[in-house]
Amino acid sequence: MTKNEHELVHAVQSTAALVKLSILATVLAVVVLFSAILPMEYDIDPLGIGKTLGLTPLAEVVSSTQSEQADQELSFREDSVAISIPGGKGLEYKFHLIQGETLRYEWDTQGQEIFFDFHGEPEGDTTGYFESYTVTSADKVRGSLTAPFTGSHGWYWKNESLTPVHVTLMTEGSYKVLGFK
Repeated sequence: MTKNEHELVHAVQSTAALVKLSILATVLAVVVLFSAILPMEYDIDPLGIGKTLGLTPLAEVVSSTQSEQADQELSFREDSVAISIPGGKGLEYKFHLIQGETLRYEWDTQGQEIFFDFHGEPEGDTTGYFESYTVTSADKVRGSLTAPFTGSHGWYWKNESLTPVHVTLMTEGSYKVLGFK
């Protein structure tokens, strides 16, 4: 056998070995997917192996942990935040509420009147729609909002003076703080 013939046979054997190993790796990945990953992560057990290996209870733990985290994020809470709005500037401070949840609020600027727009934007809306609840100027406001839709709700304050305005905002209810937007 010549040197070129030997190299050709070796190359063919290497390509064949590579194809065989690729097929074996693909089969192994599918077996792991159906026997471990789907039962453990998604509680889907088409082969019944996940139950036999005790993996399906892990999916239940993951699901209940995720549900508990979601419940904790929107559990009843009370918060207070100090917000400084520079002269000639505006900013937004928002909360995420689920439709029907109530946000009780009180904010005070210690006598400095400031323009504000208290409004909300529906979750997932891409049209730019928002609903204003109150648009006026004041130095303190107290009230509550029962969310008409799930989404972000909060204030846009515009400081039209040259000096900073300090807002103390106190809230309570079942919400997630989104903060400055």
